[in-house]
Amino acid sequence: MMNSTTFGAPLMRHSEGQVVLGGNGEDVVVKPADYPGREQPYEHRFSPYDFNGGTVAGVSGEDYLVIAADTRMSSGYEILSRNTSKLHQLNPNAILASSGCKTDMDQLRSVLDIKSKIYQHNHRKSMTATSTAQMLSNTLYGRRFFPYYAFNVLGGIDAEGKGCLFSYDAIGSFERTQYSATGSGQAYVIPFLDNVIGNRNRTEEKPTLSKEEVVELMKEAFVSAGERDIYTGDALEIMVMTKDGVTKETFELKKD
Repeated sequence: MMNSTTFGAPLMRHSEGQVVLGGNGEDVVVKPADYPGREQPYEHRFSPYDFNGGTVAGVSGEDYLVIAADTRMSSGYEILSRNTSKLHQLNPNAILASSGCKTDMDQLRSVLDIKSKIYQHNHRKSMTATSTAQMLSNTLYGRRFFPYYAFNVLGGIDAEGKGCLFSYDAIGSFERTQYSATGSGQAYVIPFLDNVIGNRNRTEEKPTLSKEEVVELMKEAFVSAGERDIYTGDALEIMVMTKDGVTKETFELKKD
């Protein structure tokens, strides 16, 4: 048992207890049992968020939208599900793709579904893609002090019949763009899209791609991302929207 004068000595954390820094050059590991009745401090952490990984991407064309996401849901180094959809059709004109915290993504979808239904009941028509984009921005901004941990890409067909795509941050700032990606594999997908869709740093004329070509490019992008990002994998869910409706396709990715 150590004497009471040790209480005044400086303490340092140790894996087996605390280290009393001795003045004579000798450090002693002090365990809780050495000081009966003296409570040892404990630190408790809580976070309302969890990052469940995954990657989403979208490309808008002259008369179509291609939007895609993998189906893996993870937490840390654990795969929780291999078949979780990150795509959600809000109305006939818009599709939402989200990555981030699964519970926040689900809650955000529920809120947007309710607002879309209220709009339809009040106006007797579906919300346009651009109006849906603004609604999503307002919804995210309304939670700016306790944000949804969801990073979103929203796309659809606008009132002119053209494909449109909108990219968001967590609190609702957004922009209309031809292509976008977010999630754990964003850093791998965006350079690919910059090259083949944006035609960045190329001398030849920018090509006009069909929706079938874009679908194949999406598959290549996610195969590449899955090789480097452990949170992207299992399967790729692709939705293609035109003025005639929505088609859906699933493409297998690596499972490990």
